[in-house]
Amino acid sequence: MRAAILGVGFMGWIHSLAYRRSEVAEMVGFASRSSAKRAGDWCGIQGNFGPPSEQIEVSEMIVCEDLDGLLADDSIDLIDICLPPHLHVETVSRSLAAGKKVLCEKPLALSAADAERLTEMAEPRQLMVGHILPFMPEFTFLAEANESQRFGKILSGRFQRTIGPPDWVPDFYDRSRVGGPLLDLQVHDAHLIRMLFGMPAAAHSVSHLVEGVPKRYETVLNYEGCVVSVAGGVIDSPARPFTHGYEVSFENATLRFEFAAYSDGSSDTIPLTVLHNDGRIERPDLAGGDPIDAFVTEVDSAARVVAGSAVPPALDPVLATDALRICEMQMPATHEPSSRDSVVITE
Repeated sequence: MRAAILGVGFMGWIHSLAYRRSEVAEMVGFASRSSAKRAGDWCGIQGNFGPPSEQIEVSEMIVCEDLDGLLADDSIDLIDICLPPHLHVETVSRSLAAGKKVLCEKPLALSAADAERLTEMAEPRQLMVGHILPFMPEFTFLAEANESQRFGKILSGRFQRTIGPPDWVPDFYDRSRVGGPLLDLQVHDAHLIRMLFGMPAAAHSVSHLVEGVPKRYETVLNYEGCVVSVAGGVIDSPARPFTHGYEVSFENATLRFEFAAYSDGSSDTIPLTVLHNDGRIERPDLAGGDPIDAFVTEVDSAARVVAGSAVPPALDPVLATDALRICEMQMPATHEPSSRDSVVITE
């Protein structure tokens, strides 16, 4: 698969590293408004994981200032969109209209309605959405356990995702540009929950609001026969910039995982642990550990779709749209009362 990246920021850098390691997908070009980046100076790109950015070799690449140049090149199979969320709808729709395959970083759009329009616009196997959790070993294990029912039927799940102050994103709480932690963070867990449990009938939330957008939230999702909750958002201390994890129970075992990073470079981890109902404790030996490996698996999966395979659930735009619906259920005054029940505390 010959891919071109649109948007040279942190995720563009991470995706470029994935293409370097892939044996079936190649980054053949990119587009950036920055003349320095078009010349290969990708130094100084900031992020919260992965190796430092660096100078890249561009002499044999298709290098463009904007999307038009990439769309005009027939040798490019796929446009890999790594732009800020508020630019996704326009660039995805233009790429689809030009007949290109598309891999768009999450979220597909800033509303489920816009995401649904993009999904309906796409031809079969033309649009994919980059929700990375299912490609991470601890979450891959969970998804595969649910699909195979190796531990029996899934019964309950508790998920969390929390960050410190997102000072590097000045418009973080702007609903028209980023959307706050629900659309920027929890959409990951919403997508995973959709894969595991399907769509909930309702959401019951308590949240702190900033500029009318949930900042910190606790939510119970209404499923028949299952107990599912999701929590997280932003804490005011930069001492813990990131935490995520889950505890999911099946008929015969409970799976637990958690990771927390601290500002002094230390971290806490509860490695993936299987608590069998007969009292046995299992700690599966997971391959990988380098976070870039998950993105390699993601672009490899996209390459198989371009080659003719079906879109896997992890990349399915329908599930990505449903993930946005789950997030919207937790936003005050976004849906009808029948689909949400929110208690809000305004800061």
